Amino acid sequence: MPRALITGITGQDGLYLSELLLQKGYEVWGLIRGQNNPKHEMVRRTVPDVHLLAGDLTDLSSLMRALTAAQPDEVYNLGAISYVAYSWENAMLTTDVTGKGVLNMLEAVRLHTLDDPSRIRFYQASSSEMFGKVQEVPQRESTLLWPRSPYGVAKVFGHYMTINYRESYGMHASSGILFNHESPRRGPEFVTRKISQAVARIRLGLQHELVMGNLDAKRDWGFAGDYVEAMWLMLQQPEADDYVIASGETHSVRDFLVSAFAHVGIEDWEGYVRQDPRFMRPAEVDMLIGDPSKAHRELGWKPEVNFETLVSMMVENDLREQADLAGR
Repeated sequence: MPRALITGITGQDGLYLSELLLQKGYEVWGLIRGQNNPKHEMVRRTVPDVHLLAGDLTDLSSLMRALTAAQPDEVYNLGAISYVAYSWENAMLTTDVTGKGVLNMLEAVRLHTLDDPSRIRFYQASSSEMFGKVQEVPQRESTLLWPRSPYGVAKVFGHYMTINYRESYGMHASSGILFNHESPRRGPEFVTRKISQAVARIRLGLQHELVMGNLDAKRDWGFAGDYVEAMWLMLQQPEADDYVIASGETHSVRDFLVSAFAHVGIEDWEGYVRQDPRFMRPAEVDMLIGDPSKAHRELGWKPEVNFETLVSMMVENDLREQADLAGR
């Protein structure tokens, strides 16, 4: 039975990846920060067969203990402070967790496998936010990185550190440059879930206004459940490498609003939406669109859920959830 250790197991990717690996017959271990983590019970309820370990990406010794306990064949480093807007408010913590945390995890794996550095296959969750002020359209693995947020800068550090450990120590270390991927499990602080949740509440008469930032920013959105399969496929390859994982299409935040409101039968949505400068980024990433042809060619991976289906899925989930919370 193969064994896998996942950091960031409380996030949407961690949950979907856990389910995928359990279906494939893996023994799955998840790293969770803090003894009283409020998401602990949610993980237990969602993926009860996962073994949970206490650990922190800023604490190398806890990562060493986790590796000793789990004895994994594969490590998926998904842990990060991933809310981009927050990274301006706390750039230092974002750097420590999202950037230096990658180095800690790589070093822990290296020290754990001194006899054979390629014995554990390592996945690093890189991000399309690394492209920032895009230098090429679409963005591919070779595109120059120009991050526009502390989060993006931290992800660039982790990305290049993963490449460095691969080249320096012969580790089987791959990075997935994942473009925006969403799901009903996305946190409500992220713009897509903020929209789907608000649209559901407006449809149910529980909310009357949605306050937004930039409606013209364009993103390449896909379904998180599709994207975790690409993570697993990377670690099944004979040689480690880096891959852009994307839909190859771009849609604006405005497009997401139109689709979400249309799903509940509201065409004249502008009256429900108000823009507020407080929600504008200090340095905006105007457009992201990935070129996933390498992943198509070498991994045999293609997304199954399209943009409209993703939006409908999220709104439907929030209609049910908000109705239940309101006792309807």
